[in-house]
Amino acid sequence: MNCYTYMVQCSDGTLYTGWTNDLKKRLEKHNAGKGARYTRGRLPVKLVYYEVFATKSEAMKRETQIKKLSRKQKLLFIINP
Repeated sequence: MNCYTYMVQCSDGTLYTGWTNDLKKRLEKHNAGKGARYTRGRLPVKLVYYEVFATKSEAMKRETQIKKLSRKQKLLFIINP
């Protein structure tokens, strides 16, 4: 089973990073207002970036790395993966 680290852009332009083992379902949850608390008041969200990993651990580690980046670094990352 694949795991994903993903980044969505919220309706207010902010970015949210997370991980999941079912990317399509997770995006549906976010947009239904049942995802992360951060995104609930910033709907809809749009997928702007994702990476695929073999394990949950790898996806979670990558999520942590991305969350430590500045907004500017994240935007550059999205443009030039």
